[in-house]
Amino acid sequence: MIEIKHHFSLKSYNTFGISAFAKAYSATTTTQQLKESLGYYVGQDIFLLGGGSNMLLINDIQKPVIHVLLKGMEVTRREENNVFLKVMAGENWHDFILYCIENNLAGVENLSLIPGNVGTSPIQNIGAYGVELKDVFHSCEVIDLKSLEEKTLTLADCKFGYRDSIFKNDAAGKYVITSVTFKLTDLNQTIDYDFKIGYGAIKEELDGLQGDLTIQKISQAVINIRSSKLPDPKVLGNSGSFFKNPVIKRTVYEDLIRMHPDMPSYPLDENYVKVPAGWLIDQSGFKGKRYGDAGVHEKQALVLVNYGDATGKEILDVAHKIQQHVMNRYGIKIDTEVNLID
Repeated sequence: MIEIKHHFSLKSYNTFGISAFAKAYSATTTTQQLKESLGYYVGQDIFLLGGGSNMLLINDIQKPVIHVLLKGMEVTRREENNVFLKVMAGENWHDFILYCIENNLAGVENLSLIPGNVGTSPIQNIGAYGVELKDVFHSCEVIDLKSLEEKTLTLADCKFGYRDSIFKNDAAGKYVITSVTFKLTDLNQTIDYDFKIGYGAIKEELDGLQGDLTIQKISQAVINIRSSKLPDPKVLGNSGSFFKNPVIKRTVYEDLIRMHPDMPSYPLDENYVKVPAGWLIDQSGFKGKRYGDAGVHEKQALVLVNYGDATGKEILDVAHKIQQHVMNRYGIKIDTEVNLID
């Protein structure tokens, strides 16, 4: 029997620490419980809650909230030098990374210390330091919210793009992800592995660490970098990177670089260039700015923070100020990476 709580505070269930309430709330720890909850609310508009890390609650949620807390990890298949690891949706992302490091499974070490749970990682196609989820994704199991049918989606099915997937487009609001299966390299079976250290910050951090190159060392380098730049949500409310890095046409970039010769960039192909949103925001003078209890982190301009009792609307107002200023100064539109829940 599912326990339903009413007017339930979500302050402890979102990393921004926003004080907002759910009309109704139920926690599900098994697939069967999840299906029961979905069946109870079938035909109604519901809100699926994971780790609460990539969202900004702007208002109370006037719909039932189902918290997906499914746990468990298991190896489902081995194939030459690869291990297929099935991870349930409610597992903490960084705990999953630590499991891989401890078991010498490579591929996700660059994604260390990203907040949130495994089940929401495909929605955003999370990425960091030269690696994206799609690089290690094999498949995911989902439940259709209307039919309650269980099915498996492949890499091709998910249509991953930069911080994008089918779950944000064609399949938005259609499924709940119950598990993700990763295709990882088993370093207990091979030494033929391409370490991803091309990202400048990792190279610099690795120079300060002793010994041979390992996934443990890359993970520690990433943890060191993230810890130095990003505030701990348990100490200072935030959701990591608030904005996506914009992709602009090379012709537009070439015009901008004449006026801003120090603008960094990452070429994607012969036609498009990615520009760091953090640099644009920093150059616009927002780093460290505070508006009441809402503001921009002093060490990383890409991160908006809640200094105490900011509302979701107040943080969104800061985001809008930044977007408008960057557009006025550079003619570049920066989109939010965080999901805005209104």
